Amino acid sequence: MENSAAIEQAPVRTKKKKKNFFQKVNENKTYLLFVLPGTLFLIIFFYIPVFANVVAFQNFQYSEKGFLWSLLTSPFVGFKNFEFFFKSADFMLVLRNTVGYSLTFLLLNFFFAIFFGIVMSQLRNHRALRVYQTSMLFPYFLSWAILAYFVYAFLSTDKGIINHWITGGGGTAIDFYNAPQFWPFIIIFMGVWKGIGYNSILYFATASGIDPSYYDAAMIDGANKWQQIRNVTLPHIMPVATLMLILNIGGIFRSDFGLFYLLPRTSGTLINVTQTFDTYIYRALTTTNDIGMSTAAGLVQSVVGAALIIITNLIVRKRQPDAALF
Repeated sequence: MENSAAIEQAPVRTKKKKKNFFQKVNENKTYLLFVLPGTLFLIIFFYIPVFANVVAFQNFQYSEKGFLWSLLTSPFVGFKNFEFFFKSADFMLVLRNTVGYSLTFLLLNFFFAIFFGIVMSQLRNHRALRVYQTSMLFPYFLSWAILAYFVYAFLSTDKGIINHWITGGGGTAIDFYNAPQFWPFIIIFMGVWKGIGYNSILYFATASGIDPSYYDAAMIDGANKWQQIRNVTLPHIMPVATLMLILNIGGIFRSDFGLFYLLPRTSGTLINVTQTFDTYIYRALTTTNDIGMSTAAGLVQSVVGAALIIITNLIVRKRQPDAALF
């Protein structure tokens, strides 16, 4: 009798009805409206153009009827565009420059971004912090077209500041725009200088968000400032640093077009140290008008970049599952 009474008093659990797609959309319509502009932007400018990669497998011939008609009527040539690109005399030069500069930027930006992010997080003078942040971030908002003129003001043979110093001391002026040996250092310096403020923001925000009780506990244990950074700050920012490293590795086959094309002022003498995939594709389009080969080169960039992200993420997931991208 007692068991039957307990059964009668037990609440009856009703199975919740599963909501369909339209009901979920209606419930979250406010949030969906916020993401709608960004979603449309991605669809129109990123996902739809993906289908145009078929040009990489065609002998593209532009028709007066428009691009879509040309896309549908151009003959397929298979992998001939890729074969021509890989066998061209410029391929090894482009590959060397692109990968070499990208790896250098990756290592230097990774180090300096973490370094300055931690340094700024340790500042207690808020006015000085704002001055440092503004001065470091300002170059990021300057275009390479503007910076090219600033660099020219320093490197010009007859009007440059550096050559005025050299000739004023009795030396001979250097024609920087016809001296390839200087440009790897100039490009690396300008690339790191321009992006260091922007790259350090994420690490600064992560380090600033660490619970102060961790530092209090470290000080009680007798840790000095360097030991606090090594044992508290660095372990907290490493997951973010690992995530950014994965994403940046995917861009090894890409380069900043303005840095490599505008900064050297398109000097033909510097082509061996400034030619990368992006400038190669642009020059191929403007000089040979070979859209098929240019698209093939761009597709190689995207496929290799995606593969590098996946491989790097798999390696990270085996060692640090919490820091993996997916």
